[in-house]
Amino acid sequence: MKIYSNRIDGDARIDGDPELFLDPSDLLEPGEILPPLELAELETTGAAHEAAITELEGIGVRARLLIADEYAGIANVLRDAAASPDPWVGPDPTQDHAWLDPQGRSTAVVRAERRNIAVRAAALELAVRLGMSENIVRTRAAHADTLRERCPNIWEAFRAGRVNERNASSAAQQAATLPARSTDAWARFDEQLAGSAQTLASGKFRTRARVVRDRVHPEHIDERHKRAKDERNTWFQPEPDGMASFTVFTTADKVMLVQRYAEAHARHLRAQDGEERTLAQLRADVVLDLITRGMSIRTETSAWRARASVAITVPVMTLLGHDDEPATLDGYGPIDTETARQLAGGASSWVRILTHPVTGTVLDVDRTAYRVPKALQRWLGVRDQVCTGPGCLRSARDCDIDHRLDWQYGGKTADTNLSPLCERHHVIKTKSKWVLYRDEATGAKWWVSPTALTVPVDPPPF
Repeated sequence: MKIYSNRIDGDARIDGDPELFLDPSDLLEPGEILPPLELAELETTGAAHEAAITELEGIGVRARLLIADEYAGIANVLRDAAASPDPWVGPDPTQDHAWLDPQGRSTAVVRAERRNIAVRAAALELAVRLGMSENIVRTRAAHADTLRERCPNIWEAFRAGRVNERNASSAAQQAATLPARSTDAWARFDEQLAGSAQTLASGKFRTRARVVRDRVHPEHIDERHKRAKDERNTWFQPEPDGMASFTVFTTADKVMLVQRYAEAHARHLRAQDGEERTLAQLRADVVLDLITRGMSIRTETSAWRARASVAITVPVMTLLGHDDEPATLDGYGPIDTETARQLAGGASSWVRILTHPVTGTVLDVDRTAYRVPKALQRWLGVRDQVCTGPGCLRSARDCDIDHRLDWQYGGKTADTNLSPLCERHHVIKTKSKWVLYRDEATGAKWWVSPTALTVPVDPPPF
């Protein structure tokens, strides 16, 4: 911390906190000045700073080398899984000349599925061992393969520690969208970005990579735009403190129209007497008002009705106002008490589940929703909340209800033998060497991977 004297204002400030002042008399006597640093001391200090910075540069290079090695290693494991599926999915039945597929599929189709499932099983294994999501594992493998094939100069610089991960990722993302057979476009893209990938900051390089990609792309933007429109989508992301993000990916003209409307309307409201909300708050409120107003109008003027049913679990004493234990919103987590009471009080599209204030036992499951799942499915959704696949956060209501021990092998349709599994993990459990076990005495569950790694089933996150 540096303390310096402000002789003009007659005060002294502590660096890093300009609002904190000290009495100058505590620092220097009147007329006294700070002694100058000796030249040798300055040189020593400068040399120490330079050495520290040089050391950090070396750490950065080593870190980039390790990250690049990780990308390459992940890609190699998944490539090997596709080339040799047996360790991940078991022996190939098509090798038996007497084999006939129960579904009537050809040998080529069955072998292609085996390769796909093997890659999925291997990606799940890597995700668990490396502490990543499966999406990150698959993305890193795809980026490594793209750079290796389409951008060899950037890939070589990445492997040598001269390109950081963000720039390598940006280059791979843009290169992957070039046509599959446009090797000339790949070469020009790689050539024009190989230098800037090593020198530009991540934000600037991301913009440059997008511009270069548009410049070298052999197709007209009109054709590309038609295809890109098919990728429009929305994403929901839970955030802390009862908040969440909602992202919309669609055509730029519509997004800009909404943004400019929200900005103009927010500024209009901000200018009104008594308005205390900030522009940021007003923009968010305006956009949400547009959506919810449209939902209300459509519901009132047509036969359209929302089919989605969202569960909210509320401790009964909280609902009655005698406790403040938080409620939980299905697919999100804890929410504030007032919102929980409002939701549990009226809307028919909400499934209300009351729990005992001490034991947590389900006391009542509301049966007034439009489409009511079976009681056992409701209970599994309350008990497990999310997919029981390793690391998966897909809501139980969006999962298949899987028999841990298959029905055809004597598995019972009971809560002790049932768990929610998303489509991806359901397929992996059914068709790969990943196995789900359960201790009948304690109820504990765990997975065993194809490489014999034991992975306990995560408890519900909420």
